[in-house]
Formats: sequence, structure tokens, C-alpha cells
Amino acid sequence: MLVLPWPYLTLLAAGYVLALTYGQLTPLVGLAILVLALAGYAVRQPHHRVGRYLGHAQFIGMALPLALHLWPGFYNARMIDQARFTETAVPFSMNLNLDKPLIGFWLLIVCPWIIGRHSPAQTLKATILALSLTALTTLGAACLLGIVEWSPKWPPQAWLWVNNNLLLVTVVEEALFRGYIQGGLGRRLKHLPHGEHLAWLIAALLFGLVHWGAGWQWVMLASMAGTGYGLAYRYGGLAAAIATHFGLNLLHFGLFTYPMLAG
Repeated sequence: MLVLPWPYLTLLAAGYVLALTYGQLTPLVGLAILVLALAGYAVRQPHHRVGRYLGHAQFIGMALPLALHLWPGFYNARMIDQARFTETAVPFSMNLNLDKPLIGFWLLIVCPWIIGRHSPAQTLKATILALSLTALTTLGAACLLGIVEWSPKWPPQAWLWVNNNLLLVTVVEEALFRGYIQGGLGRRLKHLPHGEHLAWLIAALLFGLVHWGAGWQWVMLASMAGTGYGLAYRYGGLAAAIATHFGLNLLHFGLFTYPMLAG
């Protein structure tokens, strides 16, 4: 019996409603949903291994264009346009994306094992430890590299940023990188010595590599952050990973230059 992770689906649904309120969709979106539905059906067939593998491959093939905003039919509303939160920061723009959350919905519905089963106490302890270590190392390294500096602020767009970052960014990214990649590889490699640690490292490095377009410094910082999120996931489940990721982003946004210092 499929038990759906309703708290996480509720978070995604809230974000999707927010984005849908301001964005637009065309019939091509229905094709993306159909492809994801077929992939989900294939993955949920317990007695057809090849079909399951093909379903996962089909999902990955759809996740890439959705994550990169390349699938046609989504009009992601621009809510913040070239805003400077501090005089020394580069301009920042933000869309309410309607495409990327489909990845999170698929993962939570088709692969509910990505949640991880931990007690509230375990989740809280893992979050506190992982967030403390990740904030110290990642934000400290960013300051040493001259990418950000101490800059406390709370601009008028802050609450919009908070809702978008938590509901449409962090939940989806952690479901994908920690739940699906780290969790999935951990299940497959658990028979190997240090297999779960290898899965943790691979997920962190992949998370870093998706920031390649911003430069090697961001690849390094994102890999460091991904290691911290992986620590939270390993010992506190998906909730701890989401809380750690969002907590670091919130500290960066509220207390340091965001997104980075102008060159």
C-alpha cells in the first residue's frame, strides 16, 4: 500500500498554488505530466525490473529539462527583477517556477522511501548539528573567498523570497539530491564498505556541479553545503535536510551579501 508523505506534499502544493497564482501554463505542460505519470507507473511495478529501470531513466530525462526550465509551456512569473538588496551586491532576480516542483511531486508520490524514518528528536538534533557545521564552514569560506560579507538586512521582498525558497526550491532540491540520489544510491551501495558514505559524497558533488555556471567558487561552496545537507539527511531524514538547507539559505539572505558581492 502506498502511504503518501502528506506534510511534504502539502508544502509543495502551497508553493505550487503561489506560483500558479502568478504564472501561466500551456497544453504542453500536460505532456510533461503524462510522461512523468508513465514513468511513475513503470517504477511502481514490483515484478518488472527492466521496466523500473526504464521508468527511472525516463524520470531523469524529464527532470533535467524541468530543473533547467527548458521544457516549453511554463511561464514562470518574474517576481523580483534586478533588485540590489545592498549597494555592494550584484542584482538579484527571482521567478516563481511552475516546472521544477513537478520533480518534487513525482519523487514524493512515486518514491516515498526518500523521506527516511526518524523520530522528531533525531531530526531536531541532526538539523542543529548539520546547520551549525554547514553555516560555519560554508559561510566562513564564502567570506574568506571574498564572495560575501557581513550585511544584515530584511528587504521588502523578503517574505516572498522566504516562501519561494522554502516551498519551490529547497523542498524540491532536497527531495532530489538527498532523498532520491543519496538515499537511492545508499540503498544500492549498502553492501559495499562505506557504501552509504560514498552515496553521501556523490550526492554532494553532484549538487556542487549543478552550480558550475556560477564559477568554481560556487561549485566548491555548494559541494560543502551539500555535504552538510547530506549529514542532516543521513541522521535526521528529509525533514532535517530541508531545514538545514533552508536555514543556511536564510542566514545567507538575512545576514550576508545576497546573492554575492559585485565584482
